[in-house]
Amino acid sequence: MIIEVKVPSPGESITEVEVSTWIVKNGDYVFKGQIIAEIDSDKATLEISAEENGVITLMKKKGEKIRVGDILCIIDTSKKENKVTEVKEKEDKNDNNEEKENYKNIKIPSPASKKILKEKNISIESIQGTGKHGRITKSDCIKNISMRNPNSTIYRPKTITVLSSIRRRISERLVSIKNKTASLTTFNEVNMQEIFLIRNKYKETFKKKHGVHLGFMSFFILSCVRALQQYPDVNAMISGEEKINFEYYDISIAISGPKGLMVPIIRNVEHLSFRGIEQEINKLSTRVHNGSISIDEMTGGTFTITNGGVFGSMLSTPIINPPQSAILGMHKIMERPIVIDNSIKICPMMYLALSYDHRIIDGRESVGFLVSVKESIENPIKFLMEGSEKNISKILEL
Repeated sequence: MIIEVKVPSPGESITEVEVSTWIVKNGDYVFKGQIIAEIDSDKATLEISAEENGVITLMKKKGEKIRVGDILCIIDTSKKENKVTEVKEKEDKNDNNEEKENYKNIKIPSPASKKILKEKNISIESIQGTGKHGRITKSDCIKNISMRNPNSTIYRPKTITVLSSIRRRISERLVSIKNKTASLTTFNEVNMQEIFLIRNKYKETFKKKHGVHLGFMSFFILSCVRALQQYPDVNAMISGEEKINFEYYDISIAISGPKGLMVPIIRNVEHLSFRGIEQEINKLSTRVHNGSISIDEMTGGTFTITNGGVFGSMLSTPIINPPQSAILGMHKIMERPIVIDNSIKICPMMYLALSYDHRIIDGRESVGFLVSVKESIENPIKFLMEGSEKNISKILEL
């Protein structure tokens, strides 16, 4: 039986995708549910699984554009694994024997050296290969160029690859953001000492009770909700000639995964506790890292938080995530001397950056927003935990 594997729809309004990766080769035996390929759309990368056991053939080429619903490949379920393996092993054995007989007579260039030979118009016969079985290496080619022309500059190769659909889409969006928003960034710094003390005291109990870590992000998310309630235009967007103020808080959080930066959304954060937020972060992070995050989980959002500090960034200007109007950038926590009550103390400090669309957010709102976040982080018991240390256990649901 011949199974036609067709391109699924990655999301609404997407009609074309690009074959980004083949996990298997033409003629391989595949099993039902096995990941065989990845396809790129403008918004996400999707994994394609084999629908039945069988031999895969007639595969579309990597980099080829293909419409949703078209045939990506076929799987022949009538062929069994052992027969395929037997034939393949026999072919491989014959290929190996043939290669061994030919090694003595044929100079085989590596892919890198083949590129240099073509670019510099060098005859393969003029080079003595030093690789295994006399294979011509990249170093052999560079050495040959230097010997022929001692005054020549060092060969500096370059590789040109076609941008993936996602990377092209990101590029278009970044240019669009620059051209269509009046983006400005304001900065502040925050003392993380109080958060450190709370986490150190309660993190083990929190992990044991709820199965997730008590991280910094839940403190920042709740601090942002408080600040957004005080400065509602930061939680707004422009639509044509209208401004839309959202009275709910869907917070997008930037998470780095194997396929790049994804921005899934924690919805209705105003109704979530520390436990609820940390559990949502854990769930979304897991889905990003195993590649199962969906487009719906990344669509929407009223405000974004990104943490460049996990990569070591001390300070940056984050880019607005349209159609949102603002994004908060967290950064690396560093021990720095600061003045407290006329005394110099060493404290764990973090720079904060708020990039915002000046078309609807003024300087007063942007600065006030960061000051509010700073207040909450530096005094979490007062602003996030009902004003008393006795309430911490209740707030953390311990």
